[in-house]
Amino acid sequence: MEQKPPDPLANTNTNIDIEQKPPFPPFTEETAKQKIQAAEDAWNSKDPNKVCMAYTIDTEWRNRSEFINGREGVRQFLQGKWDKELDYKLKKSYFAHVENRISVRFEYEYRNEAGKWFRAYGNENWEFETNGLMAKRWASINDVAIEESDRRL
Repeated sequence: MEQKPPDPLANTNTNIDIEQKPPFPPFTEETAKQKIQAAEDAWNSKDPNKVCMAYTIDTEWRNRSEFINGREGVRQFLQGKWDKELDYKLKKSYFAHVENRISVRFEYEYRNEAGKWFRAYGNENWEFETNGLMAKRWASINDVAIEESDRRL
């Protein structure tokens, strides 16, 4: 029996998962708030392997003065972040949204290896693909030294 050449247009990989992360744009205020809560929960897990899956393979970030490209770059960045920022706790809040973009205000607290506590304040602008994965994240962040007794989170 003669074998036919494979059809180049046929999907021969039955293990392909189409990456999706609901809710999907365009966002309503309700779905934007759901997206924010999901991000807060993921980041508070401090699991860089879990968190990075919310971003596109070629995601673009600006975090403070650092520029990060790609999901693997995000994973490595987060691993380093949580290795240094101990007892990390984050709270995000809705600021605004339009179509596939969400703006977030946040604060988080952490201590460094020397035991000094900090509270970081910031704003993030997020842009999403139609599959609900974040393609762009721009974060402006400022740290303030605090006493452990001043912690809120």
